[in-house]
Amino acid sequence: VQLQASGGGLVQAGGSLGLSCVASGRSFSSYAYGMGWFRQAPGNVREFVSSISWSGGSTYYADSVKGRFTISRDNAKNTVYLQMNSLKPEDTAVYYCAARRSTTYYSVSAYDFWGQGTLVTVSS
Repeated sequence: VQLQASGGGLVQAGGSLGLSCVASGRSFSSYAYGMGWFRQAPGNVREFVSSISWSGGSTYYADSVKGRFTISRDNAKNTVYLQMNSLKPEDTAVYYCAARRSTTYYSVSAYDFWGQGTLVTVSS
């Protein structure tokens, strides 16, 4: 499974940005992967941002982004999205998408495959 994240960039505080993550590889279609977004700021550990079940029926958010970020997916396109609104400088980080077989959605160790990351910078 390969994951390719895109959509990062520079945005002012209060602005919006949308991230996409495209999955590829024959093995990706053979399992109902849950998907997640994590982020890592310089000097910090990688932290959970949001996750979505394979069906899209269950979504999860970190408290820090709840109400501002929205995760969604289009299984026909093997793509998961993260719409980020009302961005804050503390949202600045490299954002990673990941795929999991596990039902545990918030732990880095629960994810089997990772994308390369896309940088989001929010200026004040």
